[in-house]
Amino acid sequence: MAKILVIDDEKSIRETLKEILEYEKHEVDLACEGEQGLELFRACKYDVVLLDIKMPKKDGLEVLDDLLVETTDTPIIMISGHGNIETAVESIKKGAYDFIEKPLDLNRLLVTIRNAMDRNYLIKETKTLKRQVNKTYEIIGESAPIQKVKTMIDKVAPTDARVLITGENGSGKELVARWLHEKSERAVNPFIEVNCAAIPSELIESELFGHEKGAFTSAHKQRKGKFEQAHSGTIFLDEIGDMSLNAQAKVLKALEEKKVSRVGSDKDILVDVRIIAATNKNLKEEIQKNNFREDLYHRLSVILIHVPSLNERKEDIPLLAEHFNQLICGDYGVQKKIIKPEAIKELQKINWTGNIREFRNVLERLIILCDKEITGDDVISYAQPISK
Repeated sequence: MAKILVIDDEKSIRETLKEILEYEKHEVDLACEGEQGLELFRACKYDVVLLDIKMPKKDGLEVLDDLLVETTDTPIIMISGHGNIETAVESIKKGAYDFIEKPLDLNRLLVTIRNAMDRNYLIKETKTLKRQVNKTYEIIGESAPIQKVKTMIDKVAPTDARVLITGENGSGKELVARWLHEKSERAVNPFIEVNCAAIPSELIESELFGHEKGAFTSAHKQRKGKFEQAHSGTIFLDEIGDMSLNAQAKVLKALEEKKVSRVGSDKDILVDVRIIAATNKNLKEEIQKNNFREDLYHRLSVILIHVPSLNERKEDIPLLAEHFNQLICGDYGVQKKIIKPEAIKELQKINWTGNIREFRNVLERLIILCDKEITGDDVISYAQPISK
């Protein structure tokens, strides 16, 4: 049940609301004017606030402004008398959840409170899930190379500039792309990832731009491409260096004209997408080999961000070890392991050819195979493949 604050200068309404809401098993606090209500609100955590609009000293709209400074999460339901409907509508625009006109319809009041609580629960759940997702995709490290990457993300993310991310396999290029999206104005819209290396060259065009029913043998129904799915959001073209020249030409056209056409159709579809691309290849060398279009390279590389390898930032290994220790133990539902200082030193001696991806796998292996502590000898025994 909810903890509810009622702010109303009419004693009869306060007492009636208290009686009804407590009968419904809610916990209720009462305030006879705005300042008292604000003091109670600051002292306790409430699930719902019922706020009268017409009050002496400080009216409901002023109190609403003060409440919204304190929180945007708690639903505030305005109680309006006759002639206050315009004011009530203004309160909704300011951020109130709803308003109920006097004389109060108690059934409607209870339904509104229940709906407000349901909505608030969903908002909190969404925020929790988003924090969990963001924690999973967090960029861990305080070294100079990774701080440079974070600074670039903060500068570039709010713009719509196209970004080309370079770096070795497993270094975290996808994390950079995701944070460029999360910190942009497009964050509420789709983030669509395309692994260009994993899609056969004969299917890449259909994957990116979609197809019409009957466009080819297996096209049994119309299908939207990744560009259409990413409309108003971000499309991340991972390993773009592996894309065929034919598909590169189509991507270049989409960039230039901001429109695409599905395979089997001559109809243009306008798309508003931000393009972020990544590669582990040296695209300038690929251009010299005629494997990559130079004009597409210049279109994509408005901003260049290089993600350092783990070997270039081994001072971040203690932070990475703690991060993955907490994450992996949480996934397995076991107590966090103690990673001994000598274990960190041994981890820092390793040549991490697989970068962060390899490091995470090694930490998972150590967490599974070791007892409460991970020692230097454990790292020597389990971290690297046995060689003969």
